[in-house]
Amino acid sequence: MELAWLDDFVELAEKLNFSRAAEARHVTQPAFSRRIQALEAWIGTVLFARSTHGVTLTAAGLHLRSRADALARDVRQLRAETLEVAGRETASLSFTATHALSFTFFPKWIRDQERASPLGTINLISDSMAACEQIMLRGRAQFLLCHAHRDSPNRLQGAAFSSVAIGKDVLLPLAAADAKGAALWSLDSPAKAPIPYLAYSAESGLGRIVGSRRRRKPAALDPMFTSQLAATLHSLALARRGVAWLPQSLAQDDIDAGRLVPAGGKAWRISVEIRLFRPDGHQGRAAEALWARLQG
Repeated sequence: MELAWLDDFVELAEKLNFSRAAEARHVTQPAFSRRIQALEAWIGTVLFARSTHGVTLTAAGLHLRSRADALARDVRQLRAETLEVAGRETASLSFTATHALSFTFFPKWIRDQERASPLGTINLISDSMAACEQIMLRGRAQFLLCHAHRDSPNRLQGAAFSSVAIGKDVLLPLAAADAKGAALWSLDSPAKAPIPYLAYSAESGLGRIVGSRRRRKPAALDPMFTSQLAATLHSLALARRGVAWLPQSLAQDDIDAGRLVPAGGKAWRISVEIRLFRPDGHQGRAAEALWARLQG
């Protein structure tokens, strides 16, 4: 069996659509279908029920899906450990990080770590929180860097992963300033009409955190635009399109210059941690040395 077949299986099990799964795996649909058939032939049973109405997992497919992520992660980890024993492992670290942190927090943080001790080759994959979780669950990276909040757990918490807090941030409801320097909209004042809201999409970890807070403290907001990228919502807030909850680490320059202004008081601010997640198993000498330093 090829490990790529297992990754194909997981993609199809999530999307339940051959065309979308093949696109996500960057192969043609006929080639993708052949690889799924090869996996089914190797296992010896049908994993997907195909019909004119779509694709569903069989009972065997559901069973494999419950173990597939951990299996793929264990195989990749075993390969890395074997290469380390053989002395062929090169000093390298692989990270996946959410978009916002990949260009605000990560560059300075990794330079600080390199000054403390050489890290070797650094590989970084920047994506949405949902995609980063999948990357980690399938063992394609050693570490995940993301915003975290106790009221909005991610898929790695309690699933054979550990984490450590390495920074702090604040999500602020921000809006462009009017002629007097005040926010164009106020969450603290009763509004005659819903406030235009620049929202995160379901793939966004920041969206999950903001959504959790909004459920506890509702506000009259009218979603005008949705994106998984904080940078996109940042640009739209500057363009006077609405209110967005943005990381202070991303928007600080515009706050200092008065271009963006808090649209509400302290009750609307969300304090978050910046956390680094890793699988519980051995990740290689370079990764283990970094982890030990962060915990010390």
